[in-house]
Amino acid sequence: MSPPDRQDVSQIYKEVSIHCSTLYKWRSNWRLIGEAVPASEKDPDSWSAADKFTVVLETAGI
Repeated sequence: MSPPDRQDVSQIYKEVSIHCSTLYKWRSNWRLIGEAVPASEKDPDSWSAADKFTVVLETAGI
């Protein structure tokens, strides 16, 4: 769900059998604490400015 190995929720569900609603809740919680997790399953080119900025901040120290 998060970079660099971004997978969509349905792929993760198939691999580990964790219910989709649980995965969506985890993603929401990660966003609340500032983790670089996009709000949707869109490609990075379609991310919001806020999501892009979060990723820039996360990777600035690399």
